[in-house]
Amino acid sequence: MHESFNSYVAQVAEVTVRKDGSVKVDRIVCAVDCGVAINPDNIRSQVEGAVGFALSAALHGEITLKDGHVVQGNFDGYPPLRINEMPVVEVHIVPSAAAPSGIGEPGVPPVAPAVANAIAAATGKRLRRMPFGKSELAA
Repeated sequence: MHESFNSYVAQVAEVTVRKDGSVKVDRIVCAVDCGVAINPDNIRSQVEGAVGFALSAALHGEITLKDGHVVQGNFDGYPPLRINEMPVVEVHIVPSAAAPSGIGEPGVPPVAPAVANAIAAATGKRLRRMPFGKSELAA
């Protein structure tokens, strides 16, 4: 759960951990309280985009240094989430009479903890470093 810009977002993830230790995020369920939902389609779109952005960091986003320089120079070395990796995202907007609030960024912070909790539930292993890689989970 996360709060910012007077909005609250809670998320739960469903994952599959394969025998080789790779992780597939199957579904993210989000509950959003951002006050009166002026444009529900926009709220859903913002949260879906936030999930994709955050999963890029959680699953792929590692910056490494060699001789004081960043190794990753472009998307071939720092891959964003690919379309075939995007999970089903369910966005449930909490009915509210409160003033409308922000929704772009609040969907980002709860993604990695939700995925980490799902991995822990599936494997019994608590991962504390991103990106969530195979090496910690290989059978």
